[in-house]
Amino acid sequence: MNQTSSSPGNARGAQRLQWARTALEDPGATLERASIDAGQRSYWRSAGQGPSRIVMDSPPGLEDVRPWLHWHGVLAAGGVRLPQVLARDVQAGFLLLEDLGQPTLAQRLSRDGSDADAWVDAAIAQLLTLQAIVPPEGTGVFGEALLQRDAGLFEEWFLRRHLGLELDGEPSQGLHLVQRRLMDNALSQHRVLTHRDFMPRNLMPVLPGPAVLDFQDCVIGPVAYDPVSLFKDAFLSWPLARVDGWLLRYHARALAAGVAVPRSPDIFLRDADWMGVQRHLKILGIFCRLHYRDGKSQYLADLPRFIGYLDQVLPRHRPLQPLQRLLDAHIRPALQARVA
Repeated sequence: MNQTSSSPGNARGAQRLQWARTALEDPGATLERASIDAGQRSYWRSAGQGPSRIVMDSPPGLEDVRPWLHWHGVLAAGGVRLPQVLARDVQAGFLLLEDLGQPTLAQRLSRDGSDADAWVDAAIAQLLTLQAIVPPEGTGVFGEALLQRDAGLFEEWFLRRHLGLELDGEPSQGLHLVQRRLMDNALSQHRVLTHRDFMPRNLMPVLPGPAVLDFQDCVIGPVAYDPVSLFKDAFLSWPLARVDGWLLRYHARALAAGVAVPRSPDIFLRDADWMGVQRHLKILGIFCRLHYRDGKSQYLADLPRFIGYLDQVLPRHRPLQPLQRLLDAHIRPALQARVA
């Protein structure tokens, strides 16, 4: 959508365009939609007299831009490659950012994965830089409360709302037992600064880089959370053997960098598997919530990807077998019934 004079009747669009023209010092600049966030933020690419820029629009009352700016300052000071902030109006919710171009790392690798190893090495370097940052005082903790919330998302939005499943008896008890085991594992891991969505869709293939996006929800969390997010992405999948190899590459480099991962590669791989299962269940719930509550239905197409991730790793872990039985006896038939 081109905004030569803003969309008719769109007050926010007119405000955004006027702010951009002032910030760019270009009264004839136009804006085109660059991307849309799963939340309320939107991104717009400028065209005009100078180089293109990105306007990030965080409508006040819907998306507070201050957490994004806070974490931008923290991560940039720690050496993480981020888009530069060129102008800001915190009260209005507008930022003018460096344009990192197109595509995202996920899009690039999905078109041509021949240089995936090189980009994975670069992404691991950025992740280790992020994990080395001492979290500022007041940083939230990815602890019991967030884990319980994530478990609730899976039950409320995926099982009940999407599949119409009301579990009781052994299936319900088995699910809660597995969720408790996943939470205990997450809580037992060493904690580091955690992005929580460190995946190729939020990385831009620029040098030096890749540049990191969508970092406003950083917390202190389990050390395996971001590595497994990187390799078991919401929009890009790899064979399990390749993922295991990359996780072991991260593990070796993390040990060398002094990150407190378990010394045993096998224990780290288990922790990553279990952290991944916890995250996959959460994302199944979030994608269904985006569809039913927010009208963002494009995410439903990726539900099978996360069922596939569960199918890959659940057979490797006997303590997680109650979830495997739930998947086989209840979830898979309900999904097939929806398709039919």
